[in-house]
Formats: sequence, structure tokens, C-alpha cells
Amino acid sequence: MFFLLPFMKQNMKQKQFEDIVFLIKQSQFNAIKLVNAELISLYWNVGKYIGERIEKSEWGQSVVKELADYLSLKNSDLKGFSDKNLWRMKQFYETYKNYPELLSLLKEISWTNNLIILSRTKSMKEKEFYLLLSGREKYSSRELERQISSSIFERTMIGNMTLPPSVKALNSDITNYFKDSYVFEFLGLPVSYSEDELKKGLIHQLKNFMLEFGKDFLFVGEEYKIQVGSGDFFVDLVFFHRGLRCLVAMELKSDKFKPEHLGQLNFYLEALDRDIKKPDENPSIGILLCSDKDNDVVEYALNRTLSPAMVSEYKTQLPDKKLLQQKLRELFGSED
Repeated sequence: MFFLLPFMKQNMKQKQFEDIVFLIKQSQFNAIKLVNAELISLYWNVGKYIGERIEKSEWGQSVVKELADYLSLKNSDLKGFSDKNLWRMKQFYETYKNYPELLSLLKEISWTNNLIILSRTKSMKEKEFYLLLSGREKYSSRELERQISSSIFERTMIGNMTLPPSVKALNSDITNYFKDSYVFEFLGLPVSYSEDELKKGLIHQLKNFMLEFGKDFLFVGEEYKIQVGSGDFFVDLVFFHRGLRCLVAMELKSDKFKPEHLGQLNFYLEALDRDIKKPDENPSIGILLCSDKDNDVVEYALNRTLSPAMVSEYKTQLPDKKLLQQKLRELFGSED
């Protein structure tokens, strides 16, 4: 015991040092958030000022150019106020001026991400979706660009409409967590591939895989072993979802959905809930990922199952955005 005391004291001191590091980093993060929020407020107010002058016919295009030159020449310490950026600030303000409830979301993300959403989305519903998602997931600009290119808005909205009742019953806040289809264009798979190649590719590209599914999904393991009776069984992938507080079992199929696939997934969910799930966690959810599916067959197959399972398809290439928008219009009647 005498020899352990110095070791224990050193560990305690290191823990105390780490507490200080955490305080410093937390303070730096909060400072960056405050600076960013103030910057977005500034661009909003500049855009408002310019917009009001133009609306009253006090200013024209040439005046905005004169303002940009004035800020550049007379105030060399002011950066980012070219005439192009000033017009963007005006567009930014005029796009959201009738939606003051979104201002707090605009301040949570960077100006660059705001401009990406402003230029690459159409409806206000789509803009709000990406504002919420970008703030929650803390996307970099590159990650946000990828999500918009992969039509995550359309896929999520369609997924919300097609969530099975057994999954919806688990949590009233379950929407926007699961999609009707997933995109794994980052795998670079050949035309013909096996389930094992698909699984290994996803594990190898785990960072991109988690970007596609969402950062609330925590990876637990591949070929996750569960014992039932005298037999050993292996779930392709197991995750834990922080928001839903439940295990998520994922089975991968390289072919089209077949009703018998659900039997295997339901068996895994039962085993996870009986033997792995902790008492304070919610019932496990199953996702069957297939390369293709017939929605009528899926509906029939899921209609009699009580297990919280869903069937989604995956693509290895970026989807056709126009086809997804058409499907969204068919389901909602409108994109707005």
C-alpha cells in the first residue's frame, strides 16, 4: 500500500490538471461561439441597412460598390466587406427577415455554412432542416456540402413518413434520426460486391459512415457476439444512440429485401433486449440495410411484426436529387 500512494497521488494530480484543461477549452469554445454569434448579427444588420437604403431608392448598385471601396481603402483593418459579400449580407437578411425564430439557429453556425445553406437550398423548410442539423452535428463546411449533395433532407423527410408504427411508438422525438435510404458513395465499391466487402468497407471508412448516420450514433462493435442457448450468433454492426438511449442493431444485405430477413433481425433484437440492454435503456431498434427494396413488400412484412425494426436501402452512388424531390412531393404534396 505504501508503494501505491505516490502512484495514486500522481494520478489524482493528473486528473486535476485535466480538469483545468477542460475549463480552458470550454472557455475557448464559448468565446468562439460568442464571437461567431456577434459576427452573424453584424452581417444581418449590415444586410438590413443596405436593403432598406435600396428599398427607399436611396442607394443603387454603384453605391454598394462605393461602400465596399470605402471600407477597403479607408478602413484597412476591416476584412470581408467586398461588394460581393455586401450583396450576400443583403440576401441573407432578406431571406430570413420574416423568420425571426430562426435567428438563434443562424448564430450557431459559421458564416460559411450559412452561405452554403443560403445558396444550395430552396424551401424555408429545407433551410431550417440544415440549420438545425448543422448546429447539432457541428458540421465542417466540407461535411455540410457532402450532406446537401447526398440529399439528406429529402431522404430524412421520406424516412420520417415511412417509419414503422413499432418504431414511432418508442419515442415521440424519433423523427429525423433515421432515413429511408443511405448513401455510401465514399466506399468506392465495384459493381458486384459481397456483404463482407460492404461491412469491411464501412468499418474502414467509419468516420464517413458516422457522418452519414449522424454523430449521435456511437459505434459498439462489428460481428457483435450474442449467446442464446448453446449457440453463438453475430450481429453485423451494433451502435448505441445517445439521443434515443438504445442499442441499434444493423444487418447488411447485398441483395434486395426479402421478408425472411426480418426474422433474423427480430431474433437479434430480442437477444439484445434480454441479455445486453441495461435497465435504464430503451428497447433496441433494428435496421435492415438492403441494396434495394419493394415498398409494398416491406409494408406487408413489417405490418405483423411488433419489434421496432425498419428496412432501409443503401446506394453506393450519390442519389438523383430530382427523383427524391419528386417522391417528396408525392408524399407531402409540396416541398415547402
